[in-house]
This record gives sequence, structure tokens and C-alpha cells, in this order.
Amino acid sequence: MYVPKHYEEKDLYQIAALVKEFGFATLVSIVDGLPWATHMPLELAIDKEGVWKLHGHIARANPQWRNFKEQPDVLAIFMGPHSYVSPSWYDQKNVPTWNYKAVHLSGKVSIIEGEALEAMLHKMMHRYETIHAEKPLDYDELPKELLDKDLRGIVGIEIVIHKIEAASKLSQNRNEVSYNNVIENLKKLDAYDSKRIAEEMEKRKRI
Repeated sequence: MYVPKHYEEKDLYQIAALVKEFGFATLVSIVDGLPWATHMPLELAIDKEGVWKLHGHIARANPQWRNFKEQPDVLAIFMGPHSYVSPSWYDQKNVPTWNYKAVHLSGKVSIIEGEALEAMLHKMMHRYETIHAEKPLDYDELPKELLDKDLRGIVGIEIVIHKIEAASKLSQNRNEVSYNNVIENLKKLDAYDSKRIAEEMEKRKRI
């Protein structure tokens, strides 16, 4: 991941927060010599030793997992908020750009099965049900025959992370006038995540 130094995000707390909030990731690996990507939710866990791990599952019909044993190196990409930035908001002529926050987590993947897989599914469902559903449904409330069928159709994975890269491109290279103008104009827009990017830029002003 190419990240200019003034856009580099080094705060592990902020990086973990983005991964947990924007958990629908892109998992990239090599299949038959070519890049292969699967879009999937991935849950971050950090153990007592500070080791980062991602957990998730993919369809058994997806050939990507069959290469994990021979080529366990994978990349998980988490895209945070982003928005177009117009050069008309600067106090001097320049080119348009895009502000964004993103995280790349590289690691080695392994297959998880049995009780470990079910525990992971239980935890993931509980998290998203309590966030999104008015009347959350628990994993244990689902019919056993439905769960058994679902388990046969998926492959659980665990990724032990060995490299963390993150970018927070938030107009840090602009002067104070242009920086504030970008914030105020983003607040007026509804496109993309303009208002959220404005909030992130305001937070950075207070650091």
C-alpha cells in the first residue's frame, strides 16, 4: 500500500476502530497465479499479547479457500469513509482529489472448523443483530437443520496479521484556509461520505 508520510495513520486504536466499524472487507489472495478477491465481513480480535486476528467465512463453492494451504498469504482491505474534493475549494489553483480512510491488513490464513467455527458465527451474528435488528435473533434460535445445512456450505477462516498499513488522506497537505474551506464545503454535500470526512478533518484539527 503506497501511503505518503503525511497521510500515514499510525494510531493503532484509530486503525482498529475503522476495521471494526467498516467490517465488510475485500479479501485478496492468489488463485492459479492471479489475484482473487472476495467481499466478506471480517471480525477483528486482538489477544492479550497484542496479536491481531481476523475471523470470517466464505462459501465452500468459492475456489479461493482451496489455495490457502499452499499460499496462506492474504490481504484484507477495509475501506472507510471517502469523498471527492473539488479544487474550487482551495485558495489557489490546483487539481481535484479524493479524501479517504483505508486499512490494509496482511497475514497468514488458516481454516477453522467445528466448535471454533460455530463460536465465530455466533459472535458475528450477535454483533450485527444487536446493531441492526429491532428484535435481534440469536444464533441458537435458528433451526438446527438450517444451521447444519449452512455449515456444510461455508468455510471458516482465521487470519493472523503480521503487517498493518493505514491511510488517512484528509487534506493534510493544504494550508489552513484551504483546509477549512474543504471542511465547510464537504458539510454541504450529501454525496459519498462527505459529511463524515468533514468530521474526521475537524477531529484532526483538534489533535
